[in-house]
Amino acid sequence: MKSYRKELWFSTSKRREFINITSQVTDCLRESGIQEGLVLVNAMHITASVFINDNESGLHHDYEQWLEKLAPHEPISQYRHNLTGEDNGDAHLKRQIMGREVVIAITQGKLDFGPWEQIFYGEFDGRRRKRVLVKIIGE
Repeated sequence: MKSYRKELWFSTSKRREFINITSQVTDCLRESGIQEGLVLVNAMHITASVFINDNESGLHHDYEQWLEKLAPHEPISQYRHNLTGEDNGDAHLKRQIMGREVVIAITQGKLDFGPWEQIFYGEFDGRRRKRVLVKIIGE
């Protein structure tokens, strides 16, 4: 069995942003040479997420609206976490909702997706450098 590991780094200009990282993960798969196996893609920060869904701008807008209703950023005083001097209590909750990681099957050297599936990095407390781990195992 072979193993491959790579870190993808992101620095967003906005506090919240969704970035399609499917092509970067596909590049990792190609570099790995693995034809059959699994790829794990996970956010290596507690206020960011990795998830799979449709690459459709209306859906991304809906995510923004829905997440802000569930865990609004302001007033920041509503979060006990922010008593530590942080202002990102909402970002921790948004990450919990959207998830830390995804696992995708690899079949014949390709990501084995369903229709319309793409991989996204979700940033909920941006404007600083953060990383995503890509770990691939298989033959």
